Amino acid sequence: MSGPDTPDSYRFEMGGGHWMFGVDQALRGMLEKYSSLCEYSRNAAVFFPETGLTVPYPIQNHLLALPKTIARRAAGEMLAPRSTEGGTLDAWLQNSFGPTLCELFFTPFHELYTAGLFRHIAPQDAQKSPVDLPRFRGAFERRGSPVGYNARYLYPCHGLGTLMKRIAEDCDVRYNSRATALDVSERIVRTEDGTVWPYESLLSTLSLDRTLALAHLDTDSAPDPYTSVCVLNIGACRGSRCPAQHWIYVPRSRSGFYRIGFYSNVTSEFLPKRIRRGSKYVSLYVERAYRGGARPSDDDLRSYADMAMRELQDWQFIRSVDVIDMTWIETAYTWHIPGSRWVEEGIALLAHNGIRQAGRYARWKFQGIADCFREGLQVGAELRTNVPHE
Repeated sequence: MSGPDTPDSYRFEMGGGHWMFGVDQALRGMLEKYSSLCEYSRNAAVFFPETGLTVPYPIQNHLLALPKTIARRAAGEMLAPRSTEGGTLDAWLQNSFGPTLCELFFTPFHELYTAGLFRHIAPQDAQKSPVDLPRFRGAFERRGSPVGYNARYLYPCHGLGTLMKRIAEDCDVRYNSRATALDVSERIVRTEDGTVWPYESLLSTLSLDRTLALAHLDTDSAPDPYTSVCVLNIGACRGSRCPAQHWIYVPRSRSGFYRIGFYSNVTSEFLPKRIRRGSKYVSLYVERAYRGGARPSDDDLRSYADMAMRELQDWQFIRSVDVIDMTWIETAYTWHIPGSRWVEEGIALLAHNGIRQAGRYARWKFQGIADCFREGLQVGAELRTNVPHE
């Protein structure tokens, strides 16, 4: 969580909205020992700023919200035979949805979402753009079916920050002790405060490229790419056209952002307690992607923040701004070059040196909070089982 956790402050998340999907009963029972969980039905949409049109997500299941000629053409293209050639995300989108929906939404959105990488990277995260239902259904039905990986999700009733703090109280966490080097020959970890930690087996949740760099290990293959995200958190007076959705996808914006989430549309606890009643204020986050390793200067980021806020005001999503908080997520999304073996090589090389990678970024694959918790519990149990007894 970003900022003070008090009833008089806006609540923001460090990396935008973190909603928990795919939580089974066993994991839910564990989490509820630390915090009660509230359950929500996803309310998301695609917003076209040039026309003001809002289409429920996923767009391919709600074609009726589009002009009739576009809807029928898109439905026909999705049903038509298509080529299976091409191993890029761009080719997969074209093959799955056809030229009409790609021109309208998928191509410009993924240009922003992947910072232009979608023409070079392999398809992944297909659950985010489901195509397994009859593709023309939304063109003829008033309501499309709620599909996708996060149609229902959970969120800690008193905030993700509260949940994590309570879990941390049961752990031995050493704060302000950043790892600066891994000596794989001596099997020690060095931290910036000068501490040296010996290890026999080491579990790392750092991103794969970061762990390899700390250990001074090189793979035969070049690293796969990643994208960074600038998250602009805003507390403001709600504008007259502020959406009611939990989040919206934006295929085109002057400022370059691709998604806007509305924390306070999920729960009013993201607002200061004194202004929670009514609908005059909003707590929201705005996401813009950058290619990994290409962080703009602080001045450029401030200029972007000003531009984004003006654009939201032009759209009448917000009026006057109470507070902003900008955070930079260096490794936000990980991608793969078609045919690359870098991930497998890197994980195997680290394992050979007693370092086990676990987690979304450590293994360079998309997974949600629930899967990360499950993996952590499993790996922790395995490590405890393998610890030698004195």
